[in-house]
Amino acid sequence: MNDQTLTRKYMYIILPLFIGSVMAFLDRLNISYAALTMNKDLGFTAEVFGMGSGILFLGYVLFEIPGTLIAQRWSPRKWIARIMISWGIACVLMVFIHSEMQFYIVRFLIGAAEASFYPVCYAVIIPRWFNVKERPTAVSIMLTSLLISNIIGSPLAGVLLDMSWLGLKGWQMLFLVEGGIAVLFGFIVAFWLADWPKDVKWLSEDEKKALAEQYEREIAEKNSVKSYTIWEALRDKEVLKLCLIYFMWITGFWGFGFWMPTVLKAVSGWSNASIGWLIVIPMTIALIGFVINGHSSSRTGEKRWHVAIPMFIGAFGMGLGPFISNPFWSFVLVCVSAVGVYVGMGVWWTYPTSFLSDSAAAGAVSLINSVGNLGGWVGPYLVGILKDHTGTFTWAYLYLAFSLMVAGLLILTLRKKLPVDNIAIQSTPLSGSDYKM
Repeated sequence: MNDQTLTRKYMYIILPLFIGSVMAFLDRLNISYAALTMNKDLGFTAEVFGMGSGILFLGYVLFEIPGTLIAQRWSPRKWIARIMISWGIACVLMVFIHSEMQFYIVRFLIGAAEASFYPVCYAVIIPRWFNVKERPTAVSIMLTSLLISNIIGSPLAGVLLDMSWLGLKGWQMLFLVEGGIAVLFGFIVAFWLADWPKDVKWLSEDEKKALAEQYEREIAEKNSVKSYTIWEALRDKEVLKLCLIYFMWITGFWGFGFWMPTVLKAVSGWSNASIGWLIVIPMTIALIGFVINGHSSSRTGEKRWHVAIPMFIGAFGMGLGPFISNPFWSFVLVCVSAVGVYVGMGVWWTYPTSFLSDSAAAGAVSLINSVGNLGGWVGPYLVGILKDHTGTFTWAYLYLAFSLMVAGLLILTLRKKLPVDNIAIQSTPLSGSDYKM
């Protein structure tokens, strides 16, 4: 396959997943910026906001595994479209909330609607199109969307929060605009994505055959070491360890993500718009690190240290942050923490598919994401509780730093030798000419 074919694969597969991921992350993060005015308007305490922010992930836990298995056995293209349309509608419902219970219910619905989006991308779609050597770069490029959503969403949120239209307040405008965009793109992605290489017109017959053989060879290599059923994969010790690691990681990740604007404003006293624009800086730095880290892992084949080192960096930034009162140095530590919680994500999600495939990979990735995202509930909620009871973010951020440190240490206990290593040695990136056109 030549460079033009590689470009088409990124345009038709990675780009729609990238845009969908931007929408998903915007719909998650908009709550952190809405809190700058919404909490006061609705009378929400820090504990109520923390509970509502995190309860989204309960919907994940309940619907993640069945949703991914449905996509794997039916149509990932149609399932991704369904997810985006339904979560966009649920996001728009945030415009109409007035009470704590309504807040909790709508946030749960958003999580239930979005459940399985990322596992379908990691375990179902990308392995059908990218080999084991290419996958860290492909997943990392897709997941730069997490940073791009902040770079786009932070200034947008800052502007919308200071607006009003037809009686709607700024935070209501935020949910209306971002939810509406998700619904629109859901209809677009249904015609953009494809389920299998054999279904597209932009590949030659030889290229379709090469991709199919590549995918089948990878499955055979994994099964020659051990063939997993869905239930065996869900009980596997390595999978359960990955669940624990991701739980600790996401506790710090979302504790940082949901509370970062509020903490930064409390320390600095800057305006909503200023904070929105300033967040672009740490996200841009993390974006650069994301791409470099993914490319390095693809080149060397190493995974564990490419994930653990960012965890240690994030733990340092969060652990030191509560003891700094100077706005400039607080912002520097926000940059350090952002690098830590984001940069390893692309490489991380290539690990489960390094020894699992098909339904076993879909089920295991969903379980890891589900259990891990419980940390997305624990982190924000715990930050809110500790803030209400101590009057400071110090103990909350120390716990988040501890979670990241434990995650990093546990990553280094994962096995080095993986079933796909032999394939990776033989594989070459799709920028070469391994197959004739």
